[in-house]
Amino acid sequence: MAKRLTVYILIGMALGALLGTVLHHVIADVAGRAQVADYFGIITELFLRMIKMIIAPLIFATLVTGIAHMGDTAALGRIGFRTMLWFIGATFVSLTLGLILVNLLQPGVGDISLPLPPPDATLGLERKAFDLHEFIVHLVPKSIIEAMAKNEILPIVVFALFFGVGLTAIGDKGAPIVKGMESLVAVMLQVTDYVMRAAPLAVFAAIAHAVTVNGLGVMMTFGKFMASFYFAMGCLWIVLIAAAIVMLGRRGATLIRYIREPVLVAFATASSEAAYPRTLEALDRFGVPPRIASFVLPLGYSFNLDGSMIYMTFATMFVAQLYGIEMSMGDQISMVLILMLTSKGMAGVPRASLVVISAVMGHFGIPEAGLVMILAVDHFLDMGRSATSVVGNAVATAVVSKWEGAFDPPEPPEIEPPHAPSHRAAPYPPEY
Repeated sequence: MAKRLTVYILIGMALGALLGTVLHHVIADVAGRAQVADYFGIITELFLRMIKMIIAPLIFATLVTGIAHMGDTAALGRIGFRTMLWFIGATFVSLTLGLILVNLLQPGVGDISLPLPPPDATLGLERKAFDLHEFIVHLVPKSIIEAMAKNEILPIVVFALFFGVGLTAIGDKGAPIVKGMESLVAVMLQVTDYVMRAAPLAVFAAIAHAVTVNGLGVMMTFGKFMASFYFAMGCLWIVLIAAAIVMLGRRGATLIRYIREPVLVAFATASSEAAYPRTLEALDRFGVPPRIASFVLPLGYSFNLDGSMIYMTFATMFVAQLYGIEMSMGDQISMVLILMLTSKGMAGVPRASLVVISAVMGHFGIPEAGLVMILAVDHFLDMGRSATSVVGNAVATAVVSKWEGAFDPPEPPEIEPPHAPSHRAAPYPPEY
């Protein structure tokens, strides 16, 4: 099933690029292209909405059930500490690697065929400085219903932590709720199976939309920048996979085989959220116990978006190079430290990477207008960012599981046929 879906997604990408290219050349009017592309956007938006309707209940149910089955608040604190330790290290490595490579490759230096926007131009992004008070207060939801309605992952995680610890404290009285949560996990994963059947069509529409509006030629115009950035992400993948092999041994080398489908979904839809349910299932088959995966993975979606991290330093320095702005090594180190802090407060913000970059640019006197140059290819860059974040979160979850000494025997990477007994149908075995 997984192999067939992967093939269908690849076919959808190819057909979308082909149709988008044809439409881009046939429709000469820019407004006409946008109107036609909007019809494709309907399909993609519907698919992403279906994915998002799953995210909140799935994160809440898996996290609550995982905490309840830990049965030990000390274990919860230990896993949380190890998780955040890995996230901080991965964020620093991603930001630093982007900084090193953008200085070596110099994608913004040289002849740029397009005129630079005036330095005082703005993107119209809702930009504001990082507010530590607002960030901390926002962690605790005023209403869990409101947090779920807005798909705000961090407040959902905080409420689920309290709820799960409370279930553990009341013992047998909470057993019916725990069983209900286990059933909710199974239902949400089954709904995911239904939704994912539309993934090839959504991928086709997403690619057709982007290519119809921009054409494949835009990738040639920004070829040096895009090639440099994808090379940087390739280097980050090598670092992440190497870390997995060092921490997990030979088993770490097989992790990519298990997560290839969610990585492809994230790449094709430019949304790491779209890959969340499938990543959870893939890690289950890899041998990560659900109680650990359901705790670490949701946190990763707020604190460990490695693809966005490497993009932030890369894009900021690219714009500085475009305008010939020299940044000292001290400024660049300061930028990395600022990004490490500010990026943690932007989870769930639309186009969060651009918002954070815009704010940091103002701090160092880099014209925000330079981001206009990136917007034309931002969708294609976002595809790589999303896929990289899935890899980073999968590696983090597997490593934390190894630290806990809690690996289960692996299952085949492919998902079982619907008629076969499925480990996913009962995510938490009775012995937990």
